[in-house]
Amino acid sequence: MIPLNAVLAVSAVLFAIGAVGVLTRRNILIVLMGLELMLNAANLSFVAFSRLSARPGMTGQIFPVFIIAVAAGEVAIGLAIVIALYRNRDTVNLDDVNILKG
Repeated sequence: MIPLNAVLAVSAVLFAIGAVGVLTRRNILIVLMGLELMLNAANLSFVAFSRLSARPGMTGQIFPVFIIAVAAGEVAIGLAIVIALYRNRDTVNLDDVNILKG
């Protein structure tokens, strides 16, 4: 059995890699991939704590299902925005996008 500390360490590393990708990259596709990595790190933590709980149940494993469903919607909307942005501006670089500036 894998100890909880090891699973949480992997989850923290995945979350940190995703956060660095979101904060430092300017390509919108890499930013979306970083967000997905952060959501999956949270899913890993939920499942790890669910396995450790005193009352075994599906609560800690149902939250990741909802997170995955929300992430699927995020990807669909996000990629639609990226495609529309690329068609209008010919770029996916976040620095070049100023559509919402008034």
